[in-house]
Amino acid sequence: MSSPLIAVIGGDPCSEKEGQDAREVGERIALCGAILLTGGLGGVMEFASEGAARAGGITVGILPGDDPSSANAHVTIPICTSLGHLRNTLVVSAGQAVIAIGGRIGTLSEIAFARLSGKRVIGLGSWRLDEGRLPEDVVFPASSPEEAVALALREAKR
Repeated sequence: MSSPLIAVIGGDPCSEKEGQDAREVGERIALCGAILLTGGLGGVMEFASEGAARAGGITVGILPGDDPSSANAHVTIPICTSLGHLRNTLVVSAGQAVIAIGGRIGTLSEIAFARLSGKRVIGLGSWRLDEGRLPEDVVFPASSPEEAVALALREAKR
């Protein structure tokens, strides 16, 4: 069986807490033998990539431009798209599960694309979309990086 692909999405820039959570999530993804997939740039994407790389994991960055050197220093495999923000759809489409950490409006777009494609999104201090929404629109909250990765791995196997 191949390694699961876990997408981690979040803001650039991000808060110190979001960075710490992202680093731990990336590390846990790598230690579980999964592959980390991000948008390849800074903020949450960079911290998650750093954590995964430090744990010996593979990190894939789906970049908005056409320059592979724009990827953060921890990306193992940079994929250039020349799509700008449209690359957000590729990030969440390629992942078998999605973890959202914090996030800004770009993260919200990725959450929407993930939900439209039927993927469950696990939120760690991210957007809450559960009030008055249908169950299929919900971002499922995790209380810790450990729980977020466990939920994502379970989702990836589904």
